[in-house]
Amino acid sequence: MSTSTDAWGIQQDWVDADDQPQRASDATVATLREVIGEPPPDLEERAPVVTRPGRSTGIRSTVTCEDGSTRELDDVVPEDFPLGYHRLADGRRLIVSPGRCHVPQEQAWGWTVQLYAARSRRSWGIGDLRDLRTLREWTEQLGGGFLLVNPLHAVAPTVPQETSPYLPATRRFRNPLYLAVEDVPGVEDADLERHDAELATLRAAGLVERDGAWTLKRSVLRAVFDRSPEDPSFAAWRAAAGPAVEGWATWCALAEEHGPDRLAWPEAVRRQDAGGVAAYVREHAEDIGFHVWLQWLLDGQLRAATGSTTVLQDLPIGVSGSGADAWAWDDVLATGVTVGAPPDMLNSVGQDWGSPPLVPWRLRAADYEPFVESIRGTIAGAGGLRIDHVMGLFRLWWIPADAGPQEGAYVRYPADDLLDIVALESHRAGAVVVGEDLGTVEPGVREALAERGILSYKVLWFEDEPPARWPEGALAAVTTHDLPTVAGLWTGSDVVDQLAATDMAEDDVRSGREDLLERLRRDGLAADAPVEDAVVEAYRQLGTAPSLLLSVALEDAVAEERRPNVPGTTERDNWRLPLGVPLEDLGDHPGVARLLAAMRGEAPEAASDRGRSVGG
Repeated sequence: MSTSTDAWGIQQDWVDADDQPQRASDATVATLREVIGEPPPDLEERAPVVTRPGRSTGIRSTVTCEDGSTRELDDVVPEDFPLGYHRLADGRRLIVSPGRCHVPQEQAWGWTVQLYAARSRRSWGIGDLRDLRTLREWTEQLGGGFLLVNPLHAVAPTVPQETSPYLPATRRFRNPLYLAVEDVPGVEDADLERHDAELATLRAAGLVERDGAWTLKRSVLRAVFDRSPEDPSFAAWRAAAGPAVEGWATWCALAEEHGPDRLAWPEAVRRQDAGGVAAYVREHAEDIGFHVWLQWLLDGQLRAATGSTTVLQDLPIGVSGSGADAWAWDDVLATGVTVGAPPDMLNSVGQDWGSPPLVPWRLRAADYEPFVESIRGTIAGAGGLRIDHVMGLFRLWWIPADAGPQEGAYVRYPADDLLDIVALESHRAGAVVVGEDLGTVEPGVREALAERGILSYKVLWFEDEPPARWPEGALAAVTTHDLPTVAGLWTGSDVVDQLAATDMAEDDVRSGREDLLERLRRDGLAADAPVEDAVVEAYRQLGTAPSLLLSVALEDAVAEERRPNVPGTTERDNWRLPLGVPLEDLGDHPGVARLLAAMRGEAPEAASDRGRSVGG
């Protein structure tokens, strides 16, 4: 069976996660060809060149380097050629990559954190960047080396707030909902006491109430901004940030005036390059300045929160088609299709993630800039990157409008170029990179990731091999945000949750649970053991992995039964479930000591003192 692609990059024949041959319908292929369109005949003469020192390029040209200096290129890139983004004499972009990411030298463990869920008693009903700092300092006290957090990217500054961290308006800028308002310069004059009743309601809520939290935070923050004198530090940051943040802030101001869907805006401002945008910028300078200021605050608070500890930021596979990145790069995104995944071990009916894909040839024609800015913006200030569905850098499952996830087809991407861009940005930031390679993974993907120092993702629930046999070049975990917690699996409550929230067949759900339980019981855990013992066993197994990064879910530490998200559901309270224990109480929770001791191969009492003093 052929797995080649056609002239549009569409792979009609493919092999699924069960190694069974599949074929996309002719109708799907015809639709995708129309969406993709034909590249201009001179694309290869204008497209960027991505290479590495020591490689032959076939190019002889004067190169203007990004620092303004010039170098001569005579086919082979010299070993001392500067890494970075340069220009050839004919105008093409020359990207010189080291070809390998920054890789940590020693094994470390760290918490996986849904930051919105990690609420403290002082936060405004949602975990914020001061809470992240508290978690980071606590992790350091316990001997941990990193944190892995949910995507912190911004959504529209309107209500209702988008709840899914994986459907942001942008992958370049962060969500001001995560600002710790008390740490904002000038807030001391804001008379926060008058908001005590609103804060009490948010803090007591059984779910993370993003709408209420954003409404209150925005009101206070705008009042502080309006009365604050010009700050030279802000002015300097704004000038250095350049036009990208100005475009983001303009989109935010427009969204507040016209609503979050840019496709419903007046035609004069529907795209960033539309004719009416320049006039809007002149007339709304203060509103735009406010949203730039929020990003300045976020940059400072995030850097303070992460300190010198690696915080892996999560890069979603895409963005909202009505959001800011789509507004900025309207010509690069496909219309009438979304991305997702075919049926696999994660979801038996497939998934549709709702994001429009980048058209591969249009991405090349745009000098890869939408991808570069997304990678760089996500890494900034944190030291680590997790690429969600990293297989999407090789091929993406495109689903035509009004079709189900099963009716899609794969479209091929320039993986070598994209991976070398990731390596360049990782090298510059000194950032470790993890590729989430779960689901349908075609041959050669994991080898290409390993060659560039991108860590694989190994999850206990998916692996037939015990953790002791997992590779070193990986992040090892028991579960993910889309999979059962240990407690939910062990008690069976996750099965009840899935059946209530999805249309999945009960036999399939229960069979899936039994498969996972077999992995948990592989070393003799009794079927009637208490939940605490099941958690200990899971992390005892994890601790035997030689993998460079060992990821520990906070939900498992406190025996939370509900997973953060059940894929493919909308009625469930996905992405709104707070951690069952306030941040201040984590250090005294017995489950923390038990879990860490199990992972280290210690007796539980050996770690009891190290679980204390959160925020102390």
